[in-house]
Amino acid sequence: MAPQFVTCQAGCKEHAFPCENSALDYVGTLRARRNLAPTEMLDAPSSLDAWFRVSGVVKGSTNSQLSDLPKAIELREAIYSLVAARLTKDDYDESAFAVLNRAARAAPVVPQLTPAGLRLDGTSEQALSSVARAAIDILSGPDKELLKECGRPECTQVYLDRSHGFRREWCAMKTCDNKMKAAAYRACQRGNPPLSTSRA
Repeated sequence: MAPQFVTCQAGCKEHAFPCENSALDYVGTLRARRNLAPTEMLDAPSSLDAWFRVSGVVKGSTNSQLSDLPKAIELREAIYSLVAARLTKDDYDESAFAVLNRAARAAPVVPQLTPAGLRLDGTSEQALSSVARAAIDILSGPDKELLKECGRPECTQVYLDRSHGFRREWCAMKTCDNKMKAAAYRACQRGNPPLSTSRA
């Protein structure tokens, strides 16, 4: 699966969509979250608008404001907390449930049919509701058994492993898979043991 990378016209940061799922791709807007200095992709209203638009949650602008960013980030971290708890078999954080369910209770983006085709207009709150509902669909259904986190240590993207035998280890073949293969090759060239391709 090839990830999509998109830079918005207003100069906001490049967004990636390797998962083909709005909730999981949304979690990836904080890159390398275990690093000392993770990369925040939602650092301006224009970045949030661009993510909503390019992800397909809306078609057009949500006209996000600075006041929308804390709510957007709070929802993202709640989704990640619940996914991480699922992956590690830890207890769920009750406050994360509250954040996710509160966002989902708001009206979602409503599809409208027009002569030009599909229209998805909505506010930032509506777009976040749609993302929250996508997360609930995963965490409450059979797809929760397919959740994984990318095996590249520098990446913390979560994804659904639909591969035969549940053997997929990377969020995207063209990025993390290639980087891990290149690192293993360099290690062999230096005479070091090959890098492990699986995370403990």
